Amino acid sequence: MTSAENDGAGQKQTAVGLAGEPPADADTAQAALSSSAPALLADSFGEYTKIWFRRVRSGESGALPVVIGLIAIIVFFQVRSSLFLSAGNLVNLITQAAWIVTLGMAEVFVLLLGEIDLSVGYTAANGAVVTLWMLSLSHPYPWWVAVLAGLAFSAAWGAAQGLLVTKLGLPSFVVTLAGLLGGAGLLLYLANLAGGTGGTIRLNDPVLSAIEGGSLSPVAGWIVMIVAVALGALFMLVRDGRRRRSNLAAPPISITILKVVLMGIAGVVVVVIGNTNRGVGFTVLRGVPWVVPVVLVVLVAWTILLSRVRFGRYVYAIGGNAEAARRAGINLSRIRVVAFTLCGLTAGMSGIIYASNLGSISNNVNGGQNVLYAVAAAVIGGTSLFGGRGRMLGAVLGGLIVAVIYNGLLLLGLGAAAQEMWTALVLLAAAIVDTLARRGNAHT
Repeated sequence: MTSAENDGAGQKQTAVGLAGEPPADADTAQAALSSSAPALLADSFGEYTKIWFRRVRSGESGALPVVIGLIAIIVFFQVRSSLFLSAGNLVNLITQAAWIVTLGMAEVFVLLLGEIDLSVGYTAANGAVVTLWMLSLSHPYPWWVAVLAGLAFSAAWGAAQGLLVTKLGLPSFVVTLAGLLGGAGLLLYLANLAGGTGGTIRLNDPVLSAIEGGSLSPVAGWIVMIVAVALGALFMLVRDGRRRRSNLAAPPISITILKVVLMGIAGVVVVVIGNTNRGVGFTVLRGVPWVVPVVLVVLVAWTILLSRVRFGRYVYAIGGNAEAARRAGINLSRIRVVAFTLCGLTAGMSGIIYASNLGSISNNVNGGQNVLYAVAAAVIGGTSLFGGRGRMLGAVLGGLIVAVIYNGLLLLGLGAAAQEMWTALVLLAAAIVDTLARRGNAHT
C-alpha cells in the first residue's frame, strides 16, 4: 500500500468513525473526504471525479499543475518554432532529458525526508569517471564490472554523507555542501589522473555508448511498449483484486482501465515518434532510444520501492513527522542512511547516462549547476521541500520541463542567460504551488 493509500485509508476510517458511526462534526467529515485519496474512497467513476475535484480545490492538485505547465510550454515553443515537435527534435529532447530526469529521481529520496543533497552533481560525475577509467585501461574491465564499480563508488559517497548527517547530527545542507566542494576537487584529481593533461576520458565501450547513441529496432520498440503496458495493467488489476478480496478500499475498475489506456496512449506516442525516420538525406535513422527503457526501469523500480515496500512508507512517515515516526518505532538513522545511499546510487546512474550522451567525461563537469537541475526537476514535479510528499513520476515530469525549456530556447537561438532565468521562474512557480498547497491543507 502506498503512503497515499495509507493516509487515505486512515482518513476514511476517521470519516466513518472507529465503531462505524458517522463523525459528530460534518465539517470534520468533509475535511477528511477532501484530503483522502479519491481512488480509495470512490466506488464509481463519477464519485471519483467529485472527490478529485474537491481535492484540487483544497490545494491537493497532485501532478496536474506539472502536466498543464508541460503542455503549455510545449505549445509555446511549437508556436514559436515549428521544428520543436519534429521527430528528430523530440528524440533529441528525450536523450537530453534522460540524465536530468535520473538525477531528479536521486534527489527525491532525500527531499522526501526533508533533507537535501547538494553533492549529487559531482557524485554522478565521479561515478562516471570511475566507470570510464576502468574501461580505458590497457586491459579494460568488462563493461558491467566497470558500471558496478562506478555505482558502488557513488552509493558509498552518499552513504558516507548519510552517516555524517545521522551519527553526528549535522545539517544535511552543510554536509552535502562539503560533499559538493570535496567532489569537485576529487573530480579534478581523478579526471586528470585517468585522462592525462586534458582531463577528458573517452567512452569507447559500445554497450554504454548505445544507451544514448543507440536505438531499438522499430519492431522491438513496439514489443517493449506492449509488454510494459501489459505488465502495468496486470500489476494494477492484481493489486486491486487482492485489496477487494481483503475487504480493503480499491479504486473503481473504470479508473484502473482509464490509467491503462493513458499508459497505452503514452507508449504509442513515444514509439511512433521514435520510429519516425529522422535521418538526413538518404540516411535512415529510426527507433526508440535505448535510454527510454533504461530510465523506465529505474522509474518503476524506485516507484515500487517507495510505494509497495516498508522502507518507502517509513520515508514518507519520517518526512511527514519525524518525531511521530520515531515514537512509532521507526529507526530514523537507518532510513536516512539508506535514503542517502540510494540517492548516491541513482546519481551514479545519471552520471553514466550523462557520459553516454557526451561520449566522454571530463574535469569540467559543472556539478554545482547540475544539482540545481536535480532539485528543480524534483520540486517542479511536486516533491515538497518540507518532506513527506512527492513521487518519482513527478521528478520525471519536472525533468522533462527543465529539458523542454533548454531545448526550446536553443531552437529560438537564446543563450544560457535566458535558459537560467526561465528555469528559475518555473522553479519559483513550483515552490509557490507547494507552499499554497500546504497552507490549503493546514486550513482544511
